[in-house]
Amino acid sequence: MSNIVNVEERIKNFDEFHLTASYEQQSCDASRCMECGVPFCQAGMMISGMASGCPLHNLVPETNELVSMGNYEQAYLRLSKTHSFPEFTSRVCPALCEAACTQGNCTGEPVPTKENEAAIIDYAFEQKLVTEEAPKLRTGKRVAIIGSGPSGLAAAQLLNRRGHMVTVYERSDRPGGLLRYGIPNMKLDKRMIDRRVQLMEEAGVIFKCNVNVGVDITAKEIMAENDRVILCCGASNPRDIAAPGRDAKGIYFAVDFLSEVSKKLMDQDYDSDKILKAKDFSFGSLKGKHVIVIGGGDTGNDCVGTSVRLGAAKVTQLEMMPAAPAQRADNNPWPEWPKVLKTDYGQEEAAFCYGADPRVFQTTVTEYLKDKKGNLKGIKTTKLESKLDKKTGRMNMVPVEGTEEELKADLVLIAAGFLGSEAYVTDQFGVAKNARTNIETKADGYETSVNNVFAAGDVRRGQSLVVWAIAEGREVARAVDESMMGYSNLGC
Repeated sequence: MSNIVNVEERIKNFDEFHLTASYEQQSCDASRCMECGVPFCQAGMMISGMASGCPLHNLVPETNELVSMGNYEQAYLRLSKTHSFPEFTSRVCPALCEAACTQGNCTGEPVPTKENEAAIIDYAFEQKLVTEEAPKLRTGKRVAIIGSGPSGLAAAQLLNRRGHMVTVYERSDRPGGLLRYGIPNMKLDKRMIDRRVQLMEEAGVIFKCNVNVGVDITAKEIMAENDRVILCCGASNPRDIAAPGRDAKGIYFAVDFLSEVSKKLMDQDYDSDKILKAKDFSFGSLKGKHVIVIGGGDTGNDCVGTSVRLGAAKVTQLEMMPAAPAQRADNNPWPEWPKVLKTDYGQEEAAFCYGADPRVFQTTVTEYLKDKKGNLKGIKTTKLESKLDKKTGRMNMVPVEGTEEELKADLVLIAAGFLGSEAYVTDQFGVAKNARTNIETKADGYETSVNNVFAAGDVRRGQSLVVWAIAEGREVARAVDESMMGYSNLGC
């Protein structure tokens, strides 16, 4: 029997419910397995310390049940209590909540929470349920946010709702950070970002684009004009793959490649036909070219998919680690994150176009080959194997002798992740960093070593997921609000 009445009652009394000690039990009453009586979804059980679950503390069982009953409006009201931008995560999040679903353990197929989330927010926008009203009263406090990625947008949204004057500084020509310039449009339509930014602007948030803090304006000026500053600059230092011949023409970082394609598409008013015919990219036309993508993960997959769509003759993706098993191993039980082989849209499209999965596992580049003019013409690779380092006690991937091979390459895209914050920003503000160059914050929150300067998102925790960035943006907003007002009524 449904407990929809209880769900609606809990929504009405959210603040009280959010603080109750019995949160774990209440959040999972909605749907239980008929076989064992275990809750279908444990993504809301963050208090219980599960490894898998939603960083935003979304009460997934409740929204799932509301969707199953066709009550999308109530589902949106429930979801919007804890989530700033479902339209982003429902497209790009790897769905930690699905990994935490007990139905996935019982039947092998979890509840499709990402699809439900997308349906909820799409319905809400279509029915004009999504609004962002200017606060009736202003506090007189001013907050500057450096960076307009998911953490910066989330912090700006809540602090503006609270009544503070919020200015967001973005060095690119449009807001969104890596949401806009690090994720292809076929994965996240950038008009979704524009739609959300417009609502925030109408509510009073000020966006200053093409302003590079630390270059166009100093940290000292920013701090003098504002009561608090939040650094949401991301971890935008790309990790390089150094090898002989690295200076060859035709080697690009993945984020630069994806950013240029995204910008070109937006400048062409999303006319994909013009993009396919364009030749004025810095990397030239991809038609007939052999592309090598170094690195796995979402960014590597995005480079594969983008290269396929731009007409590459062949795309090969090199991954250092071995291929994961097709199914969970015995030592990887639920509720651990499923360490199984993930074949994403980019690999699927490459396999369709070229007849085989583009990935080559346990392989790395040892040399970039160039012609007499310095242009890239190929790479040398070697196979890798896992071996124990007796000094450190860690397993390392090391080259296997006699496995060298040459591959043709007209373009190499390095998708090896990011190293951390960029020094020109952190040095200007004088904030402390750790060994990984992430900004350090005080043990009790998000404030940095510099008074009144806070940090959130990838710049603080290192390269991570969009859902974590949004969660940190919401939490830093609460911390900043409390530091200025002495208390906070932001329910994060």
